[in-house]
Amino acid sequence: MAWAASFIVAASAATAGEYGLGRPALPEEIAAWDIDVSPDGTGLPVGSGDALTGEEVFAEKCAVCHGDFAEGVDNWPKLAGGQGTLDHEDPLKTVGSYWPYLSTTWDYVNRSMPFGAAQTLEADEVYAIVAYILYSNDLVDDDFVLSNETFADVELPNAEGFFVDDRLQSEAHFWKAEPCMSDCKDSVEITMRARVLDVTPEEETSEAVVQEAAVEAPTAEEAVVEAAAEPVVEEVALDPELVAKGAKVFKKCKACHKVGEGAKNSTGPILNGIFGASAGEVEGFKYSKPMLAAGEDGLVWNEEALAAFLAKPRKFMKGTKMSFAGLRKERDIEAVIAYLRSFD
Repeated sequence: MAWAASFIVAASAATAGEYGLGRPALPEEIAAWDIDVSPDGTGLPVGSGDALTGEEVFAEKCAVCHGDFAEGVDNWPKLAGGQGTLDHEDPLKTVGSYWPYLSTTWDYVNRSMPFGAAQTLEADEVYAIVAYILYSNDLVDDDFVLSNETFADVELPNAEGFFVDDRLQSEAHFWKAEPCMSDCKDSVEITMRARVLDVTPEEETSEAVVQEAAVEAPTAEEAVVEAAAEPVVEEVALDPELVAKGAKVFKKCKACHKVGEGAKNSTGPILNGIFGASAGEVEGFKYSKPMLAAGEDGLVWNEEALAAFLAKPRKFMKGTKMSFAGLRKERDIEAVIAYLRSFD
């Protein structure tokens, strides 16, 4: 029968090590899959892209998930920040704080992004996006150009934080054919609590913790009342409701800017005492060249300048590190300004 003859032929082919299926892959088919990039830059295509161009591409194709500043949206990954947190209980692992090689960033963006449209980016766009991610982590300046020629010059901060797994050799002395069944301990005692898993109650009662938190963390309304009770240096009277609204709108800014007692520079500078201050003068923050130049030219942050900057930052100051698109509603801008005034 025909099927029996086919079976015999197939069986003979299988016995010989060939299945008679498919065909050899064409060179162009292999090339389509062979797109990996090594840490030394091997496999990179010819191309280049600068951080400022990357900001525009990132805003168009990446920001919907990763935020305008690579700070992450909802549960989508953060790509910037986290420096100095790897020894914390809850570290923030980003390209700038954790990833050891830039090739991983380039390869992943090139291979898998944007979400839902993988491998649609041109090589120059990938270079520009990766340059912007570096810039968002304060690892390069805004005029930095990433290319196949400059790629190997970039070293990520955690490059030395990884090592080759050598347990086959270093822990070989633990492996024995027969388990040790002698000299065991008489008793077992607990030496560590599972605090990291959040399953061990604290010594304080829940009620005490809540009361302590209530004392240490006043509400926005209480903060406004306290601020009003203290001597006010500013001549402008603040509207408590507007300040409270500004606190809510300011959540869009909190990923980069900090305010209040104990605030420190982050992706953006602290904003305490910004009114009447010259542009680019916060100590310890690395400003963009345009911002420093504006300060030297006499730009002072008054209400008019802040309103224009908050509305369209990149139009107000071309080349600014603040890539936020801006606040659309005038009322939101007024509220944020009032909120910032409360920290003068």
